[in-house]
Amino acid sequence: MDSKTIRYNNTRLLVEQVGGVSNFADKINKGQSQTSQFAGTNPIKGIGNKVAREIEDAFGKPHGWLDVPHDSEQNNKLDANVADQFPIAGRLVPVISWVQAGTWTTMDSAPTGTQFDEWLPPNPKCGKNGYGLVVVGESMLPDFRPNDKIYVNPDFQLSDLKTGDLVIVVCDNEVEATFKKLIVESNGMVLKPLNPDWHEKMMDLKEGCRLVGKVVGLYRDV
Repeated sequence: MDSKTIRYNNTRLLVEQVGGVSNFADKINKGQSQTSQFAGTNPIKGIGNKVAREIEDAFGKPHGWLDVPHDSEQNNKLDANVADQFPIAGRLVPVISWVQAGTWTTMDSAPTGTQFDEWLPPNPKCGKNGYGLVVVGESMLPDFRPNDKIYVNPDFQLSDLKTGDLVIVVCDNEVEATFKKLIVESNGMVLKPLNPDWHEKMMDLKEGCRLVGKVVGLYRDV
């Protein structure tokens, strides 16, 4: 891998960490148009030494950090002890499957050595055990589209929730967790899709179903 590619891959890691080129441009105090030329998905120029050092300084990295591989082929295969590597405000959030979400409670829910394929930028609302999910299907349109990423905090209790909260729930007879809006009624709780045209209008939060997380944020590629 040549030095130009290494610098670009590392820069893209930082872009993803802050949530996009616009935020990255603000971080390094440059215009978005200029920044897109070397940090966008289709760069038209390389990253010179001066800009490389400016990027490192802006992110508190030692000089030379951009020149050493940190991408998915090298050091970015973070393992399940990532919570110990990042303070809560800056912890990267692993994206897990809907099957994993059904059993997730802490980072210990993942077998030792688990290597996640995707990470979301930090979101303090996730708490220390939070995770991300990729939205599938159209039951939560228009607010949540297929392939959107949602942040989930698994440390909420049912007693903490109220009508209108967005939750992740799993039932005993289901393999995957489900994403719905919570409605609290006098005689119990029900789950409702946001899509008014969805075929299943309501779902009782019955015995055998349990809350596995509260949705606390949205991450969408633009």
